[in-house]
Amino acid sequence: MSQSLHKNICDKIYFSKLYEKYAQSLSNILLYKYGSLLNPTDKVQEAFIKLWENCSKIAPEAVKSYLYTTSTNMMLNEVKHQKVVLNYQKVKPKDYTNETPEFILRKKEFLVKLEGALSDLKEEERVAFLLSKVDGKTHNEIAEMLGVTKKVVEHRIYAALKKLKSQIEELNQK
Repeated sequence: MSQSLHKNICDKIYFSKLYEKYAQSLSNILLYKYGSLLNPTDKVQEAFIKLWENCSKIAPEAVKSYLYTTSTNMMLNEVKHQKVVLNYQKVKPKDYTNETPEFILRKKEFLVKLEGALSDLKEEERVAFLLSKVDGKTHNEIAEMLGVTKKVVEHRIYAALKKLKSQIEELNQK
């Protein structure tokens, strides 16, 4: 009986359904945790390749945790690699722009404030906030993705927004 369950993951149709179900959400979670510079979508793709290579060894009920763990470990490895790369690389700024110096300065200041404020949030608040505000996910969808109740998600988003507004005065000017 269990042998037939393991073969289901190796079925191309079932595997493609797994991909449709988990790929985008997993990619978004990695994006919010680690940023876009580390190519979270590529890590999700690689995790699915590893799943395909090991499909006969993984139980269907363990697929979600396998994908999450594999892709997270890949992201952590990439973080370590990027630290090494940054030690040996200098980023050259652009020499030209169409924006005024004042606008560029204000934009940089705002982005620094926003990144700082987002990094000051607890991880669960940041993930819930970004899934809601950037991805447009409903509170129920976020609750299901994160394995918590809707009330917990609402609290996390409210707490994140309150902290962001207290740190960034431009967000209060509506």
